[in-house]
Amino acid sequence: MRVGSTPGASSFLVVGMKLMRMIVLGASVSAAALAADGMDPERAAAFVQLALKGIDREYPNKPGQTLRDEKDLMSPKALHPAFYGNFDWHSCVHGHWLVVRLLRLAPDLPHAAETRAVIGRHLTAQNLAAEAAYFEPKENKSFERMYGWAWTLRLAAELKSWDDPDGRQWAKAIEPLEKKIVALTKEFLPRLTYPVRTGVHPDTAFALSQIIDYARATGDAELERIAAARARDYYLADKNYPTSYEPSGEDFFSPGLNEADLLRRVLSRDEFSRWLDGFLPGLRAGELGNWAKAAEVSDLTDPRIVHLVGLNLSRAWTLRGVASALAANDPRRATLEAAVKVHEAAGFKHVFSGTYEGEHWLASFAVYHVSNAGLENLKVR
Repeated sequence: MRVGSTPGASSFLVVGMKLMRMIVLGASVSAAALAADGMDPERAAAFVQLALKGIDREYPNKPGQTLRDEKDLMSPKALHPAFYGNFDWHSCVHGHWLVVRLLRLAPDLPHAAETRAVIGRHLTAQNLAAEAAYFEPKENKSFERMYGWAWTLRLAAELKSWDDPDGRQWAKAIEPLEKKIVALTKEFLPRLTYPVRTGVHPDTAFALSQIIDYARATGDAELERIAAARARDYYLADKNYPTSYEPSGEDFFSPGLNEADLLRRVLSRDEFSRWLDGFLPGLRAGELGNWAKAAEVSDLTDPRIVHLVGLNLSRAWTLRGVASALAANDPRRATLEAAVKVHEAAGFKHVFSGTYEGEHWLASFAVYHVSNAGLENLKVR
């Protein structure tokens, strides 16, 4: 498969389902494990190809920009020389993360050299310095807060944990942007009196999970302390979560599962187990409410309705995260793990849809899930 080629939708579905089966069986994503399971690196490269289709695609584009004056009327590439593709800034950031992650986990993927060249054209010191500078004006300090910030920190942590010449070069290049996002996060979180509970980008729980993972990977004790304290402040008292309120019509997150996946990072196993009993009191009886069934997706070409494909994938990884925090003999695990299978099957079915509305971002959600990104303990080299 050459870089930029597009296999048929049916072969893409096979790719997704086989990768999904690997993770269900507990296999790690590496070239050796892929080959051993019958999922050769050529097939795993399909996810990389999907991301690369959008990284250099400047239009259509949703900039999310505040115009200060006519001088700000610039092309996406002029505004964001590193992250101008994939329809919007955050999708481009996590598209880069997808590629970097799979290069790190399976460095012998087909056409790795060409793939590295594409990423290298974006993650230059000059480009990333411009991305950092974009946040300097006061009108831009809230740009992509906090969804894009969260993905930026996950990309930085991925790069910092990769013992590779390109990885080291790109990790160095991203430092100005990384430091800017960390500073903005430390300044913002103490001012955020209430969490944002939503099934789309501004959800606070998702961002805090990524921030904590980054802080632990990089040893930023202050950032971890701030984020963990906010997690407790916002969510520790929650009880009897109404799963019947989910999903909304354009969700790609479950606010409730995001907070549970966050608190399993912050609480001890015993503390989390007790909290979960109060949060989902029916779980011990096998009741998950609306979280037991996948969301239905009526139109893959609608850019908002297709969010529900991402919801199925993010539910899968959060359900797995919650289950991972419970004891091996905890009876609640079986219910959670059954729901993981339901959601990952529904999600993978539409990752390679042939429509740009979903394809510019869904591969990142798929790779986050199949590679256990939120369960891995990243450490700086």
